Amino acid sequence: MGAIAAGIAMFGAAIGGGIGDGIVISKMLEGMVRQPELSGQLRTNMFIGVGLVEAMPIISFVVALMVMNK
Repeated sequence: MGAIAAGIAMFGAAIGGGIGDGIVISKMLEGMVRQPELSGQLRTNMFIGVGLVEAMPIISFVVALMVMNK
């Protein structure tokens, strides 16, 4: 039962991370098109945002491992 719960948790985290990354990157590209002079600052903020979005699947992976080994 723990393996099923871990799989469901990882599935949700992977889907959420993918959608979040797509939204962050698309909005950054929209901002670069509208104001090319801010592209460096937007790119930096995008990397910070992607890092924060990707933290959730990593945390979910660790929790899934803990649930499986319980």
